Amino acid sequence: MIRVVVAGASGWVGRALVGAIIAAPDLELVGAVSRSAAGQDAGEVAGGSRAGIALVASLAEALAGPGDVVIDYTKPLVVKGHVLEALAAGRHVVVGTSGLAAADYAEIDMAAQAAGCGVIAAGNFSITATLLKRFATIAARHVPDVEIIDYASAKKPDTPSGTGRELGEILSKVRLDPTAKPVSELGGIRETRGGAVNDGGIAVQVHSVRMPSFVLSAEAIFGLPDERLTIRHDAGSSAAPYVGGTLLAARRVVGTTGLVRGIDHLID
Repeated sequence: MIRVVVAGASGWVGRALVGAIIAAPDLELVGAVSRSAAGQDAGEVAGGSRAGIALVASLAEALAGPGDVVIDYTKPLVVKGHVLEALAAGRHVVVGTSGLAAADYAEIDMAAQAAGCGVIAAGNFSITATLLKRFATIAARHVPDVEIIDYASAKKPDTPSGTGRELGEILSKVRLDPTAKPVSELGGIRETRGGAVNDGGIAVQVHSVRMPSFVLSAEAIFGLPDERLTIRHDAGSSAAPYVGGTLLAARRVVGTTGLVRGIDHLID
């Protein structure tokens, strides 16, 4: 039985995770964190029956009890601190919160290695979003020019989304030299060409759209003379697509040491 703490348990994905963990025969919910819902029963907050687990206001309170894995679906400003705090307590971590940069992940990897624990982090835990990354990585090895458009709701606090950032970082490592004129050589308003995302390779321009009616979408656009390829992922209004991948990561992270980015290898 894997004992799980959910941070962000009253959030959109967190509520769905709590219900799924309670229903899973091989997982046990031992803690749930939500500052806004502290004191309430985790099962009832998730829309189900009482679970006998009261939500607490801080991760430190949840870490005072037993546990094997912390799943974090909180906010960009607190997630890194949560991960380092959980690792220091000897817990494995699954990170579903976006907003971390490559340098943050490098620090997390060092902390995980030192603690002898595993961290699995993904900008998007849905299977179709994972396939977007895989197909786009194949295309980037053959088509030099690629850009990413990242769509999310008007209230999303970080830009680009974790999906868009992670996709850009992955493609930067494998893409070919682009034929488009470098942004540094452009006139006018250069910011309209998006932001450069890079993780040790050739930067990829990412354009973020934030407006009502979008939940989360990402598309990679590849161009050659007289032809174009678009690979796109669209999320619906339910958190269900993220639950399966997150729980798969929770089951696998206990056998991991150090940081793993994405769930690509988990779905094979």
